[in-house]
Amino acid sequence: MMWHYIFILFPAGILAGITSSVAGLASLVSYPALLAVGIPPVFANVTNTAALIFTGVGSGVSSRRELRGHGREFLRLLPLTIGGSLCGSMLLLAAPATTFEHVVPFFILGAALLILCPKRTTLDQQRQLVAASAENGHRELRKIATVVVYSMAIFLVGAYTGYFGAAAGVVMLAILSATSQSEFAEYNALKNVSLGASNLVATLIYAFRSHIYWLAAAPLAAGFFIGGYIGPSIVRHVSSKMLRMVIAVGAIGLAIALFIQTYF
Repeated sequence: MMWHYIFILFPAGILAGITSSVAGLASLVSYPALLAVGIPPVFANVTNTAALIFTGVGSGVSSRRELRGHGREFLRLLPLTIGGSLCGSMLLLAAPATTFEHVVPFFILGAALLILCPKRTTLDQQRQLVAASAENGHRELRKIATVVVYSMAIFLVGAYTGYFGAAAGVVMLAILSATSQSEFAEYNALKNVSLGASNLVATLIYAFRSHIYWLAAAPLAAGFFIGGYIGPSIVRHVSSKMLRMVIAVGAIGLAIALFIQTYF
């Protein structure tokens, strides 16, 4: 059985690690691979979450250049994703994901459309908006509202990661592409590391409250680490516009597949 896992899950993990660190679509590859080796759906979900930690580790090591200077932003993301993951993983153990699966296709589709049409303002435009807000006496109110909405969105991504997880990286990328002034490679690196921490928290809960197929998780995790390390190099050398297009198309395909699986 172990060799069976290695031959199927190790190469699947490499491919999934690349797709995860580049596009946030690991589950498009790894989840079906776990089902293919005979692991039941709920346990495949938690085993996949355990292995996904190593995508964050591999991509974090490979993305040190992109992460430099973003400590404050990372520290803002981390508590939100970890707190959300804690709530989401506990919710999964209390109420399996069958109900939420009906919403997931639309959730992923919305993220894909947001990536295709990101709201990107230049620094000059931002200064104009701040000045206009100050003149109207609403600067602080607008700032507080923006922070609250951003925090809630990131927390919900963390909860989604712990609860179900399919294309959580795509949703995170959609939020960051609409709110961050960093380059794609930089906020993609932040996404990889913060969701890696989110998966770690969920795994600690699953280890005590559910069942992780560790023999399957080990070769998958090794593949995830390698793929996660390779992914940032691809991001550095490929146009961010092209990457967003590929991510959006892949997410739309996943949304359609999940819609058919859930409703037909």
